[in-house]
Amino acid sequence: MPHIPVVTVIGGGLAGTEAAWQLAARGVRVELYEMRPTMNAPAHHSSDLAELVCSNSFKSDDPETAPGMLKRELTTLGSFLVVVARETAVPAGMALAVDRQAFSARATRLVEQHPLIDVIREEVTHIPRDRAVIVAAGPLASRGLEQDLSSLVGSDRLSFYDAAAPLIDAHSIDRSVVFAASRYDKGEGADYLNCPMSRDQYERFISELAAARRVNAKEFDTSDLFQACQPIEEIARRGIDAVRFGAMKPVGLTDPRTGHRPWAVVQLRPENRDGTAYNLVGFQTNLVFGEQERVFRLIPGLRSAEFLRFGVMHRNTYIDAPRLLTPDLSLRSKPAIRIAGQLAGTEGYLEAVGSGLLAAINTYASLTGASPFVLPHDTALGALIGYATDPKTRAYQPMHVNIGLLPALDPPVRSKRARYAAHAERARRSLAAFLSAAPVRVLTSPLEASVEANVT
Repeated sequence: MPHIPVVTVIGGGLAGTEAAWQLAARGVRVELYEMRPTMNAPAHHSSDLAELVCSNSFKSDDPETAPGMLKRELTTLGSFLVVVARETAVPAGMALAVDRQAFSARATRLVEQHPLIDVIREEVTHIPRDRAVIVAAGPLASRGLEQDLSSLVGSDRLSFYDAAAPLIDAHSIDRSVVFAASRYDKGEGADYLNCPMSRDQYERFISELAAARRVNAKEFDTSDLFQACQPIEEIARRGIDAVRFGAMKPVGLTDPRTGHRPWAVVQLRPENRDGTAYNLVGFQTNLVFGEQERVFRLIPGLRSAEFLRFGVMHRNTYIDAPRLLTPDLSLRSKPAIRIAGQLAGTEGYLEAVGSGLLAAINTYASLTGASPFVLPHDTALGALIGYATDPKTRAYQPMHVNIGLLPALDPPVRSKRARYAAHAERARRSLAAFLSAAPVRVLTSPLEASVEANVT
């Protein structure tokens, strides 16, 4: 076994905590930096590692849903934090929810007691360039770290605001209403799906949009957010035609059913190469999720829309992962540095855990001369990381795991329940086949994992 140097992990959230444990369980000495309590982020309430700052829920535990698939995959991959979540679970029906304080406290205690993990409570303002590093500082990274990361990846590749439009499951779009076309037939000629509106439909929609309930600003939001990207509902309040001359302009489009240009159009752009998810173009929004469902289902063709991601607008530091990261989560310009968690755009609790796990395994693989550990794209976690690191992913925004990211089934399955079950079974088989020949073995008992390497 070659000598393995100390690995630096920056950030003690879900991704960083998982990464530190995965490395230490393989015999790698880890320096885990966490700025709390020396410096506190407004969203946090304690100095515990792996703190859950919002909900205490890890979403559905049904293995035939995307969150359930992810949990099953993380369990198979030997996730430390999934075991801790199971140990601290509280009743929540078909969801996995935890006692928030007990979860973070147990994770903190186990990490701090691990003989190969040194928890250092101080802010990091310089990312080492000369050693293996995992940066998992989260969406509320300190300003000092943000500045250094910006100098490393380029200021134009680091975003400080999350201004995401909703994503719609392609199967839920009514194709009898929408039509495929690009403005003036540019591009491939049918790059968008278009939802046409009459004048009456448009004016009702704008009225509901302008009156819909918005998210109250949180203390860690900033006024700069709305200067960077105006929410669609704010534009609607400027006047009845403001949106029709903006995101919903109908110029260059003809509805083949009428032979005329619609009064207004909502364009849907494919979010991935398989066309299983569509983005509402120009519909960045600060509406509460329930209002997004109610109002956006007024759009012709979206009456039964299934939302894969709701629109959000808040401060959220993340990198342009498709241009910066390789499939093993390393920076293309600095392969010894890996980015994990929400900083890489993996939105959600267990999504962050998964990216931290993969960043750690790939760091270990690199240090020991093994091949990269890259999951198949027909698994839930593989699809998420594949989306985040695919250079063809455009207008990148943070994403949580969802069925829409998975490659289409062949042959297609129309029933939603049967389709989800087929995706889950395909993912299970694919992961099993991958692990049978994987370059790095996974932890079968994460909390009792034996030390595999002698560390000098």
